[in-house]
Amino acid sequence: MGDLSGEVIGFLVLAALVAGFVDAVVGGGGLVQLPALLVGLPGASVVQIAATNKLASFCGTSISAATYVRRIRPDPRTFLPLMGAAFVGSAGGALVASLLPRSAFDPIILVVLVLVGGYVWFRPSVGELTSLRFAGSRHLTVVVLTGLTIGFYDGAIGPGTGSFLVFALVGLLGYNFLEASAKAKLANWATNLAALVVFVPQGAVIWQLALPMAAANIAGGYLGARLAMARGARFVRAFFLVVVSGFVVRIGADLLGWW
Repeated sequence: MGDLSGEVIGFLVLAALVAGFVDAVVGGGGLVQLPALLVGLPGASVVQIAATNKLASFCGTSISAATYVRRIRPDPRTFLPLMGAAFVGSAGGALVASLLPRSAFDPIILVVLVLVGGYVWFRPSVGELTSLRFAGSRHLTVVVLTGLTIGFYDGAIGPGTGSFLVFALVGLLGYNFLEASAKAKLANWATNLAALVVFVPQGAVIWQLALPMAAANIAGGYLGARLAMARGARFVRAFFLVVVSGFVVRIGADLLGWW
């Protein structure tokens, strides 16, 4: 890519800050950051957008994952196989991402935005108590399949992965929200790392943008955690829905030729 304007860099750094903020509390920061990259970098390839998004997200997720491990102490018998499967799935998805045409990317993002936004709107609270639905080898099988499937999605496309992991761990496996969030952050860290293992050697990361976005993503995560404790999830959920709705309108208008 050529030189980026100050306005584009500022817009995308702000989006990364918001993404880290949202991701720290409700997950799905990629639903803010990736559409922002699509809007801000109309001439970039799919792999450049995905790689730059992953670098920024990886830094923010590293902080979140470390915080969860320290405070929640999730069970390694679940999160280690989940991380391993998610890593493998994400690496495969990242290889596919480099083959996707840009024209196929926007409609997928739009559908994901609408689905996850709708889910957040109609299901404001899930996972109050842990009530595991599977035991032994069946539990492990569901964990691995979850990691592979959502990991592949994250490597290929990406937005909403953290939320999808939480939804799967709560809805399929029966974990409470805090435990699911802790395991989801660890798995999401693994998917981001796997994608970078594929993207960085390809020279796909736009470093002049990815590094300031990474710093903003980390800061957003810290601010989000602090504000969530002070104001509660209802405020963040409302903010999340407003931002996602804005991107649905923006990308939808692009697809329909209205913008």
